[in-house]
Amino acid sequence: MATNEEVFTELKQVFDPEIPVNIVDLGFIYDLAIEEGICKINMTLTSKTCPEAQSIPDMVRRRCNTIEGITDTEVTIVWEPEWTPHAISEDGRKILGMDED
Repeated sequence: MATNEEVFTELKQVFDPEIPVNIVDLGFIYDLAIEEGICKINMTLTSKTCPEAQSIPDMVRRRCNTIEGITDTEVTIVWEPEWTPHAISEDGRKILGMDED
């Protein structure tokens, strides 16, 4: 049976091509559940006009579908709460050279 930890490990391999930080550390993943082999992910992007709005969810599906025990991945893009740079993890902030709040 696949675990959330395995999914997060795969998702850390997915990057927004415009930002050198993975989508987990960017704070894009809002919710993740695995039910009967289906991985359900609610995630966001930096903005509604993100030029990678189709490619990033496709990358998420492909990475998750490589995990043993996952038969399909459903990605839902949500806009509430709105993403802000405050969602970036400490590791992501270090990569980006952002000062701590």
